[in-house]
Amino acid sequence: MNDQANSVDQRFETAAPATLTRWNRQDTTWMLGLFGTAIGAGTLFLPINAGIGGFWPLLILALLAFPMTFYAHRGLTRFVLSGRDGADITDVVEEHFGLTAGALITLLYFLAIFPILLIYSVALTNTVDSFMTNQLHIAPPPRAILALVLIFGLLVVVRCGEQVIVKAMSLMVYPFIVALLFLAVFLIPHWNGGILATVSDVPAPSAFLHTLWLAIPVMVFSFNHSPIISAFAVDQKRRYGVHAEERSSQILSRAHLLMVGMVLFFVFSCVLTLNPAQLAEAKAQNLSILSYLANHFQNPTIAFAAPLIAFVAIAKSFLGHYIGASEGLKGLIGKSGRRPGTKTLDRVTAAFMLVICWAVATLNPSILTMIETMGGPVIAAILFLMPMYAIRKVPAMARYRGQASNVFVTLVGLVAITALVYSLAS
Repeated sequence: MNDQANSVDQRFETAAPATLTRWNRQDTTWMLGLFGTAIGAGTLFLPINAGIGGFWPLLILALLAFPMTFYAHRGLTRFVLSGRDGADITDVVEEHFGLTAGALITLLYFLAIFPILLIYSVALTNTVDSFMTNQLHIAPPPRAILALVLIFGLLVVVRCGEQVIVKAMSLMVYPFIVALLFLAVFLIPHWNGGILATVSDVPAPSAFLHTLWLAIPVMVFSFNHSPIISAFAVDQKRRYGVHAEERSSQILSRAHLLMVGMVLFFVFSCVLTLNPAQLAEAKAQNLSILSYLANHFQNPTIAFAAPLIAFVAIAKSFLGHYIGASEGLKGLIGKSGRRPGTKTLDRVTAAFMLVICWAVATLNPSILTMIETMGGPVIAAILFLMPMYAIRKVPAMARYRGQASNVFVTLVGLVAITALVYSLAS
C-alpha cells in the first residue's frame, strides 16, 4: 500500500514543472469550468430575490460579490492543496482532522452540495415545463415523467467521466456568455427604472441590516462553485506541484472577475426592467428570471431564447455539482467501512442521485426557500468557515495566517449561518 502511495506521489512530482509555465488552454478550460459551475439556478433566481429587497441592499451585495467569492473559494482551494498529492477534499479533511471529524465534515460537505442538485432538478423541470406550455404551446408530459427523462439524460453525460464533464461545461460557457450578454443588452430599451424607484426609500439601519443579512445566503449560493473546487485543486497540484497555489489563484481570480461582471450586469438589467411586484410574481410562480422574461415579453426571439439559455445554465451547473456530490457520497460510503468496487460504487451513487432528484423534482418545492434554508448557509460552513478554521489549526496552512481576508471570509460565513438559524426559527 505504501509502495503504491509512493508511486502515486512520484507521478505527481514528476508531472509538475520546475517553474510556473505560461497560461495555457487547460487553464482557460478550468476558468470556464468554474464559471460554468457557478452560473446556474442561483444566478437565474438572484435578480428576483435581490430586486425584492430594494436598491440599497443590492448595491452593497454587488460591492461584496467579488471579494466574498474569490477569497472564500481561494481558501477552500488552499485547503485541498494542503493535503497529500492526489487527495480530494474528503481525504484532506481526514488527514487534518482525524477519522471522526473527517467523517463528520465529509457528511457536511455532502449535505452542502447534494441539496443543490435537488434545486437544479426542480428548476430544470420547471423551465422545460414552462417552455413547452408557453412557447411551444403543447401539453407537457406528466411532471414525474418529464423530470425522470431530464435527470436521466444528465446522468448519461455524467457517466462519460469528470474530464468530459469539465470540457462540456467549458464549451457550453461560450454560447452562454454571449446569450446572457445579449439578453442583458436586449433589456436596455425596456428599462423603466424598476428598482431605482426605491432609491429614495432609504431603509432604517435595522431594516437595512436585516434585509442584507437574509440576502447573504442567496448571494453565497449564486456565485458558488465549491463542488468542483476539490477536483480543480487536485488537478492543479498534479500539473503544477509547488506552483499550484499561485496558478490556481490566477485561474480563480479571472473566473470570478468574469462571473461577477457578467452576473451583475445581467442582474441590474433585469431589476431595471421589472418592478418589485413583477419580481414577486416570478417568485410566486417558482420560475427563473429567464422563464419569467420569456412569458413577459411578446418578442418571439426572447420568448424562445430565454428558456433555452436557462436550460443550458442549469444543466451545466447540475453536471458540475454532481462531481462534488458524488465525491461526498463516495467518501461517506468509504468511511462507513464498506469498500465496494469502483464500478459498483459509481452505479450505486448514480442510482441514489437519480431517485432522490427525480422525487424532489416531481414534488416541486419552492426553489428560493430551498436556497435560503438549505443551499447558502450549509455551503457557507464548508466554503467559508472550515478553511479559516484549518488556517488557524493546521500547520500545513500556517503560512496563510494573519491575513485580513481571513477575517472577512469568517464574518460572511457567520452571517450566512445565523441567517439560516433565524429563517428556521421564524
